[in-house]
Amino acid sequence: MSLKHPLYASQNGDRWSLCRGQDATDIHVLHEANPASGGQMSRISLGAFLAGPAGAPERQELLRLIGALLEQAAQTPPPTPAAPEPGAAAAEPTPGEGLR
Repeated sequence: MSLKHPLYASQNGDRWSLCRGQDATDIHVLHEANPASGGQMSRISLGAFLAGPAGAPERQELLRLIGALLEQAAQTPPPTPAAPEPGAAAAEPTPGEGLR
């Protein structure tokens, strides 16, 4: 796993983390059960995690994190398109363009 961001820790010791694997498209949630439950780790796809109970605090925390990322992105100016290099030729007109 390349990146792991803690999402939520319950009072009983269960923990959820947002994770990314070596492949940047490998995004999932890792659930670590508390020791009394065996301490097993479960990898959950984002779709399955978000399809879970709407009121689950770990789900609400993921949605809050996504919302915070959107707010941050809204405050960042969009990238400007690259300007043509000085002296670069203009686009060729389409044949027949401007003959009317």
